[in-house]
Amino acid sequence: MSPQGAIVLVGYMGAGKTTAAAQLAVERGLRVSDLDQLIEARGGMTIAEIFARDGEPAFRALEEEVACELLARARAGEVVSLGGGAVQSQRVRAALAEHLVVWLDVDPALAWRRAADSERPLARDRAAFDARHAARTQLYQSVADAVVPAAARTATVGRLHDAVEQLRRAPAGTRLLWAVSGSAEYPVWIGRGVLAAALWPLARSAARRFCVTDEHVAPLWLEAAGELDGVIVIAAGEPSKTLDTAQSVWSELARRGMTRADHLIALGGGVVGDLAGFCAATYQRGVAVVQVPTTLAAQVDSAYGGKTGVDLPEAKNYVGVYHHPAGVLVDPVTLETLPAAELSAGYAEVIKTALITGGTLWDRIAADLPIDDGVIFDCARCKLSIVAEDERDEGRRQVLNLGHTVGHAIETVTDYRRYRHGEAVALGLLAALSLSGQDELRAQVGELLSAHGLPTRAQGLDPAAVAQATERDKKRLGAAVPFVLVDAPGDVRPGAEVTRGQLEAALAELCA
Repeated sequence: MSPQGAIVLVGYMGAGKTTAAAQLAVERGLRVSDLDQLIEARGGMTIAEIFARDGEPAFRALEEEVACELLARARAGEVVSLGGGAVQSQRVRAALAEHLVVWLDVDPALAWRRAADSERPLARDRAAFDARHAARTQLYQSVADAVVPAAARTATVGRLHDAVEQLRRAPAGTRLLWAVSGSAEYPVWIGRGVLAAALWPLARSAARRFCVTDEHVAPLWLEAAGELDGVIVIAAGEPSKTLDTAQSVWSELARRGMTRADHLIALGGGVVGDLAGFCAATYQRGVAVVQVPTTLAAQVDSAYGGKTGVDLPEAKNYVGVYHHPAGVLVDPVTLETLPAAELSAGYAEVIKTALITGGTLWDRIAADLPIDDGVIFDCARCKLSIVAEDERDEGRRQVLNLGHTVGHAIETVTDYRRYRHGEAVALGLLAALSLSGQDELRAQVGELLSAHGLPTRAQGLDPAAVAQATERDKKRLGAAVPFVLVDAPGDVRPGAEVTRGQLEAALAELCA
């Protein structure tokens, strides 16, 4: 059963917990309790004075006592703002299990800017401040039902509250990611059974729901999507991601009388998500779309970030537009009906994300541990954090193209029919690691890809033709094609230039 208690805000100092709680009190009329204020009332002095007189151990004991009392009496309809270090207590963490815990995730640089000039006793030394942030991050993550970037705008706090409240009727274990970018914010629910649950980012009574899906997904998951006002079923696979298919979708929506008050559901993998998102962005100059990804590749990557589009014979994803979803529902149960080859294809995007992220995610993938719901959550969080920093591919977001420059070229020269997208990306990752001079890492990744049924050789392809196709990569702004190279897991460089000779040598190795 999902937690039914209060909404509890946790996070490092400077995350904005007090501000968010106050905003919820105004917008939703919720009763707010602030742990730091209660501690000061109990101690009869400020927290800084308690630290100065009694030291941190005494403060932590008082903090634990007051926090546990507060959590024991807190109920639905209330918001509790905990101090940054309260989660260090095992008793407090146990008490949080009865509540909806929202982690306001703030990066250490922003936290320091907000806290350095305050009276906080633990915001005096920058190195210690950053070390404390790193040490607590895993604790915040372990208790969180929802993860919200500190960059979330106060104007969206009401919508955020509504998304968190929906967790009360979600299947046990469901977690929420709040996506933030320059132009949009939206909920991402990840949990087993969310497709059939009563979660939705838009008011169901205010708009009709139309669905785009494919011939493979429709008989498996269309019924679970609930009542729909219209369904458009396309042929499965990359060859359907064309302007001709988009026109057929637009025409069908027009025949059914869809208006801008209605919204579209993309139920399927990356092809459906890209195509339906593109159709939603352009139909009547834009209608809302809800992404419901049913493949591993879509659940860890393509459903987020707002990129939509279709292919041209000349190059992949050449016609498109940014159109963020109104929300994303990720149900890992759908992967149980995914063919083995499609599941393997999605694994390439998992490896790509792990190479970009490094840390514990890479350690887990490198050890070839099972791809579970936690891996999906971490991959989605990685992509959303990158998109939050760079919405329009002007800098950091380009790292997500790792393996895709060559992968897209391979898809193009084979007319989108020989390789699944993930299979082409797998080959592209190996080429990128060759170009990076990472022979040992390339061998390790090759073994992982092979163990999961992915190709490590592109036999029969012409390296020169693939190299020529990379020159039409849509991220090229000048004469040179930018490549993403890897110095180490977690240390990835976008915008790198490679010579034609270097590229052809890497492709010759790949195509041998």
